[in-house]
Amino acid sequence: MALRPEQAKALIEMVMGTRDQEMTCDECVADIAEFVEVQLTGKPVSEALQAVQEHLDRCHDCTDEYHVLRQALDALAEEDGR
Repeated sequence: MALRPEQAKALIEMVMGTRDQEMTCDECVADIAEFVEVQLTGKPVSEALQAVQEHLDRCHDCTDEYHVLRQALDALAEEDGR
């Protein structure tokens, strides 16, 4: 099966956007709580946590984990604000 030009371009862009040392899903999940906490406090994301964001940009499974955690923490914050 041949790739359409736009598929080939997207694939090349994904490959070009990778690093020598990519974060694994296990590493991402281990750091995701800290990442969400930093986001909720409005602090700047450290260089170490940038890798979490980059991983989330590429991994749908970890992005789902992020959204579940974020929603849970947002709901807790709403309850505390009552």
